[in-house]
Amino acid sequence: MATCARGCAPAVRLCQRLNRLKTLDDDMMATSLKRCLSTLDLTLMGVGGMVGSGLYVLTGTVAKDMTGPAVIISFIFAGIASLLAAFCYAEFGARIPKTGSAYMFTYVSMGEVWAFLIGWNVILENMIGGAAVARAWSGYLDSIFNHAIQNFTETHIMQWNVPFLAHYPDLLAAGILVVASFFISFGVQVSSYLNHIFSTISMGVIIFILVFGFVLAEPANWSQKEGGFAPFGLSGILAGSATCFYAFVGFDVIASSSEEAKNPQKAVPIATAISLGLAATAYILVSAVLTLMVPWHTLDPNSALADAFFRRGYSWAGVIVAVGSICAMNTVLLCNLFSLPRIVYAMAEDGLFFSIFARVNPVTKVPVNAILVFGILMAIMALIFDLEALVQFLSIGTLLAYTFVAASVIVLRFQPDKTSSKGTASTSPNPNAELSPAPSESQTITEDSGEIKQYESFSDKLQLVERQKTRERRGVGQLKACWEPYLGRLLGDCEPGEVVTFCVVTLIVSSASLCAVVVFGNKQLQLPVWSFALLLVIFSLAFVLSLALIWIHEPQTESKTFQVPLVPLTPSASILFNVFLMMKLSALTWIRFTVWIAIGLLVYFGYGIWHSKEGMRELQPKDMAARYVVLPSGSLVETVQSVQPDGQVDTTAHHINASTASTAEEYAGKR
Repeated sequence: MATCARGCAPAVRLCQRLNRLKTLDDDMMATSLKRCLSTLDLTLMGVGGMVGSGLYVLTGTVAKDMTGPAVIISFIFAGIASLLAAFCYAEFGARIPKTGSAYMFTYVSMGEVWAFLIGWNVILENMIGGAAVARAWSGYLDSIFNHAIQNFTETHIMQWNVPFLAHYPDLLAAGILVVASFFISFGVQVSSYLNHIFSTISMGVIIFILVFGFVLAEPANWSQKEGGFAPFGLSGILAGSATCFYAFVGFDVIASSSEEAKNPQKAVPIATAISLGLAATAYILVSAVLTLMVPWHTLDPNSALADAFFRRGYSWAGVIVAVGSICAMNTVLLCNLFSLPRIVYAMAEDGLFFSIFARVNPVTKVPVNAILVFGILMAIMALIFDLEALVQFLSIGTLLAYTFVAASVIVLRFQPDKTSSKGTASTSPNPNAELSPAPSESQTITEDSGEIKQYESFSDKLQLVERQKTRERRGVGQLKACWEPYLGRLLGDCEPGEVVTFCVVTLIVSSASLCAVVVFGNKQLQLPVWSFALLLVIFSLAFVLSLALIWIHEPQTESKTFQVPLVPLTPSASILFNVFLMMKLSALTWIRFTVWIAIGLLVYFGYGIWHSKEGMRELQPKDMAARYVVLPSGSLVETVQSVQPDGQVDTTAHHINASTASTAEEYAGKR
């Protein structure tokens, strides 16, 4: 048995390293970046990240191919689904005002390797997203000049016919990315100022579209003569909702900016709610205007709004729409270039990515190295790659991040607060030496010699005796008192939050299994009806049972920051919806995702795990560890562990009788 334990020890240590959590500082507002963003700044960033080219292209595509005029209902459903994810981001952005967004939220709740993989996927998502928007910006501007730029490039510069590469180098798209990166490197205030300009113009154009569009509206375009309001039925509306959901991707830029907000506890939730509300209103009203101006089946998917005004005889309005489209794409581009370097900076700051990207310019207070390097990489992608085949890859990274953030909300809501102890005391053999109190069981003391020792407070451990008398006062993550008589014997001895964490894992697995059966059960797997129904019942019961087990535990109720309502129901619904959309993605997307994850694991095990600051914190010298165990008889056992450099532990146990415990308790009471 001992041989088996020694053989498993390396695997156990590896799992502990992979799942170690990030330790947050007591002062959450301390940062090397500059806190200068107001609620208005964050709101306009959120609007700019969501209301982009999708408003001018996606509305026409969904209306013509999937829903008809019922695209309005699809955007309402998509907005509600996005609100579930936005709630989770808002809570984390207010509670943990640090840059890194989904990466940071996963690190403090799930573990290091999961956080790295989320950050790794978000990096690729932002790079492809920014490059795709730059190419769309270039193509839109080129179409205004009758493709003169493309013709000139193919004729006088070069062109090629290589798989996965563009037919010609898009110099305009690469140039706009380099210029935008240059401006963003001047500081967050410059980025915010540019975003204000483009967002204001874009919103002005949207107001013009709504006012002038409703003047030109013809209700007959929704009549049965033109196919009715919902020609594709409920299935078309749901399919359209899944596509419209991606129109709201971009609100996470608000959470990414929380470390540069003046008052993130209030600004992040307010900005998230307002920006999502404005974006949803814009999408819904513009969709209504578009399908009322011209029949839905005659829409041009590539430039629906501009073409609608042109067909109604107002070609000059198409120019205004083009200006608004370019400004909207500029805001999305700025948001991508703003978020990406900060996620890279957060990972580098934690030691999981190359340290050169953790450097902050002392004047501009932004990670200039990350901005310029990844801005140039994004420009190279826009220059040579055919991004149409890679755009669908964006969705899987976004949905995965949403899923982990929602799961992290549940885990942290049912975990006791863990504050890092910074109090110090000097150890001395003198029994009269006074020990300074510390908020946690594990304390760190620094002697004059500079040695660091860890011990567990004797007086804190004595409180275990009293805890048996006060079991009716349940702590966070423990079983609720009303359920103690029924489930206390089964779950009462678990550590606070342990059952909830297990249930969250079960929740994700059951969601994936349930969605896989729904999506693939009838066609790809060709399951019999009885087997299909049985699997649905089993996985649905597992999902509901996990929710119930989470609910019967005590959550955190006292918080000075915004909290997601109806936990665990709200984040669980977000997880289920996100997993369902992931199952709808193509097999090729999953293959690309697997390859990218494999590359990320090589980076993590080659660099990140060895330079992790959490790992370095664990490697600090630990000369002595004292633990006190309460025996059923009421006495205490003191176990002193001397940690050797090779990991061996020399353990000596001392029994302390009840009188000693009483004396120590009186001493603790005097303190």
